[in-house]
Amino acid sequence: MPPLKDALRLVVYLASVILMAALIAPPFFWAAQWLVAHGWLEGLARFDFETFFHRALLIAAVLLLWPFLRMSHVRSLHDLNLAPNPQRARDLIAGFVVAVVPLLCCGALLLAFGFHAARHAIAIHALTKTVLAGIFVPFIEEPLFRGLILGLLLRGGRRKMSILATSAFFAAVHFFRSPEQAQVTVTWSSGFQAVVDSFSRFGDPLSILPAFATLFLIGWILADARLRTRSLWLPIGLHAGWILASGAFNSLARRQIDIFPWLGKNLLEGIVPVEIGIVTWLIMILWLRHVGIAGRLGQTPTAGPGVLQKPSTIERSSDRTRNA
Repeated sequence: MPPLKDALRLVVYLASVILMAALIAPPFFWAAQWLVAHGWLEGLARFDFETFFHRALLIAAVLLLWPFLRMSHVRSLHDLNLAPNPQRARDLIAGFVVAVVPLLCCGALLLAFGFHAARHAIAIHALTKTVLAGIFVPFIEEPLFRGLILGLLLRGGRRKMSILATSAFFAAVHFFRSPEQAQVTVTWSSGFQAVVDSFSRFGDPLSILPAFATLFLIGWILADARLRTRSLWLPIGLHAGWILASGAFNSLARRQIDIFPWLGKNLLEGIVPVEIGIVTWLIMILWLRHVGIAGRLGQTPTAGPGVLQKPSTIERSSDRTRNA
């Protein structure tokens, strides 16, 4: 069955990425240590092995992407249920604003009621990392999760199951992190040990449940935005807005009162962030209806300025012929 084949190819691709990363991470680490020992790129000395393992994952994902796309018969955006978006700037900015405003309003209320207090000194380093993450992470994660993974699963025709699986995987990936203590001695098996250690946080599911619930909802909202627009620009804007608003607030304010489970360590963890996510979702849907894009999940966008047109009779006939 084609849907099962797509899912199987996806599993093989992800497993291959992990295997390649586990194999190439130790040589990367040793090469960096050799450069440092010879007085070159001494800044690499502050990075532990887990950092090199995470970079090896990205490298492996890029190297294996082209053969995976060929194997999955992905030749164009159409094969992933995507289409060119002539209003990409509008969607990008709108997604950013829709994500940022509710979170910052929540942050302002937390400061007003004394749950948080302004920091005496701004954490410049943390703020810089947040800005860089807000710029680069959405352009990496959205093409992967909402573009490739969701696009392949959608070819099976089961929208809700595809969104559920993609959102759950998106949330789970954020907890695949090694323990804080770095590996002292790096050997050829250190990459595989890093893979095993990445599952350590799942040993206590209750500790990750609040953050997992919020990330799962965020993943669903991003998938919904992608399906309604048949484009990744609105999800990218939303994703960037959430990262920047949450990270900036954490850099500018500190928690005074523990109100878990209503709010966790940041604005993306707890019951309150889930409610804010739902409000953001509703605002997004209302905005899409305002600009003339279909408000019902899976509905073909209606005609309008800059909005994707319905496929013509010839295109539908051609699609039916190819399916036959």
